[in-house]
Amino acid sequence: MDLKSLIATGALPRVGTGFDVHALAEGRKLILCGVEIPHDKGLAGHSDADVGIHALCDALYGAMAEGDIGRHFPPGEATWKDADSARFLRHAAGLVAHKGGAIANADVTLICERPKITPHAPEMRARLAELMGIPIDRVSVKATTSERLGFTGRGEGIAAQAAAMVLLPLGS
Repeated sequence: MDLKSLIATGALPRVGTGFDVHALAEGRKLILCGVEIPHDKGLAGHSDADVGIHALCDALYGAMAEGDIGRHFPPGEATWKDADSARFLRHAAGLVAHKGGAIANADVTLICERPKITPHAPEMRARLAELMGIPIDRVSVKATTSERLGFTGRGEGIAAQAAAMVLLPLGS
């Protein structure tokens, strides 16, 4: 069902949050919010380790009370080795649609000193909107630093947090 129809029927708004972190590692591509970013290191992980998409998936799953990304895509399974995280986000968005719901908005914050995110944010927003099947004006991607404190401040890894609002039919 589309967003306007859900609002008209008094659908229940549900909010979910997500958080993810991965270490930076030599010899890997850096993929953030579905976009390859030029950088000297990439993120280590079983899949492509896209912290932005992983946090957003958890936000969507949380809004639906459907667990977390690891429940849907266990990290120990060979099937998901080096997997494109776009597949995970399509699944989460598809589950919203399967339940008769709609994604109202999504907000991702990337936490790192480097690389600078702002030049890439428009492309990231467009990619996330495409993967979720929603208009770009309902997707936000922004960044912050940790003021050189902790693992992100030392450039050892990148973290992400996300929030999403989903409208689901009553009784879902």
